[in-house]
Amino acid sequence: MRPLDQLEQTIAQRKAAAAADSSYTAKLLAGGLAKIGPKITEEAAEVVEAADEPGEEGRQHTLREAADVLYHLLVLLAARDVKLEEVESELARRFNMSGLVEKASRGQ
Repeated sequence: MRPLDQLEQTIAQRKAAAAADSSYTAKLLAGGLAKIGPKITEEAAEVVEAADEPGEEGRQHTLREAADVLYHLLVLLAARDVKLEEVESELARRFNMSGLVEKASRGQ
């Protein structure tokens, strides 16, 4: 099983248990978008800052921050009952289409 799939399962288990005092994940889920959204924003800013750092240390920092972004995004998806598989399907749908065409199809 892929690590992202394992993480998605763990998040789902924490959501089902709904014991906000027992894990960071459960606390985030209990706080909803008001709690999860700012964490994603914070982690996204940190990954961009880390990417600007030079050398191998900057590369490793970028890797760690990217993992944080993915974790928090998976928590948000779980809060909205969106499965990683659904996101993968959406990406596959877009695969043979220009990004400009795809964006225009959404009216943005």
